[in-house]
Amino acid sequence: MAFVRRHNDRGNMCVVVRRGDPIAGQVFIELDHLDGTRSLFTPAPVVSRGDDAGLVFQARFRRVEPEKVRQRIAQEMEFDPDLWVLSLDLRDDDPGIDLVKGGL
Repeated sequence: MAFVRRHNDRGNMCVVVRRGDPIAGQVFIELDHLDGTRSLFTPAPVVSRGDDAGLVFQARFRRVEPEKVRQRIAQEMEFDPDLWVLSLDLRDDDPGIDLVKGGL
């Protein structure tokens, strides 16, 4: 929720699209670039985070058609019903999250 508040305080539209399990749910961040493209950030695999890293994401898709992002989220929800989805409208490419090095 801090992520949502931080972006809304900055004037960016950010909402929780899907509420998952508050303890076990992973968080996906869908970034609408307001130009007809979207990016999707998902939790990074543990092996790519490092030993003492907190919540770190990887770019699953960058600036692709919205349907591709929607399909990936739908596919993940079938596998993981605890999933959270946050949606952020931002023309920029930086949602302000920690990303693994060497991603997309």
